[in-house]
Amino acid sequence: MSTAPATVDPYDLTQRSSGLRRRRIVEKIFGVLAIGAALFACFILVVVLGTTIFKGFSQIDLGFFTKARPLYGEKGGIADALVGSALIVGMAMLMAIPVAVLVAIYMSEYAGPRVSKGLRIVLDVLNGVPAIVVGIFVFGLLVVGNGQSAIFGAFSLAILMLPMVARATQEILDVVPQSLRHASLALGVTKWRTTWNVILPAAIGGILTGVVIAVARIAGETAPLLFTSSIASNQVSLDIHGALPTLPVMIYENSESPDPSAQAAGWAAAVVLIGFVLVLNILAKFFAGRKRRQLEGS
Repeated sequence: MSTAPATVDPYDLTQRSSGLRRRRIVEKIFGVLAIGAALFACFILVVVLGTTIFKGFSQIDLGFFTKARPLYGEKGGIADALVGSALIVGMAMLMAIPVAVLVAIYMSEYAGPRVSKGLRIVLDVLNGVPAIVVGIFVFGLLVVGNGQSAIFGAFSLAILMLPMVARATQEILDVVPQSLRHASLALGVTKWRTTWNVILPAAIGGILTGVVIAVARIAGETAPLLFTSSIASNQVSLDIHGALPTLPVMIYENSESPDPSAQAAGWAAAVVLIGFVLVLNILAKFFAGRKRRQLEGS
């Protein structure tokens, strides 16, 4: 007399799964792939940094930061490009940060859900616009008929910076506890006072993080400056109404130069620019970490 085969309950945790070995193999394969991808990303970073430092670090000395760009065949520095970059990036920050923060405040505190969602889409689209398109836009709008100017260069960088700061600020304002708003409003404080004295101080760490990251990005942008502030003399100048030299444009021009000394200066300028971006990213991590510890402590 034949007996019916015993049925195995698929939900019985005491039964050994027949596919356990296969799942473990698949898990190991994906783990190896993930580790390989991480190592490959680190390898690319090491190669880029190593090549740049190897070719440019030998050119860096005190004179490299105090002398202006040289004429053909001479050794100079990046003083004029440093001053120009600082002025243009500083003006871009003054143009973009107040507007971006106000836009974020409106989206988070005043706008309705539909308006806020529409503004998010607009900012995301603007954030995805290529830098060269922004440069061409500013060139056709302002440069044609007026000539190149550091102000126009700063305006083009401000366009790139605005959506990044606005979205970062809006995201951090949304995570501020609603209890802070309700407590302030319950005491009879007006909404704009609540935003200025309660919400913004609570979110200042995240806002600074977004600003630092945005500055780190626009500091290395070349395409907009090629159209707005690239025809400049090799002298240190503070005249923002004319074109000013910048580090990204200097790196681009030196990379195309047949002069070996100019190419070496371009590599050295790239080292300085990478160091600047690295410092800004470290500051961003610092502000973000401090704000996270404050939220965890509260």
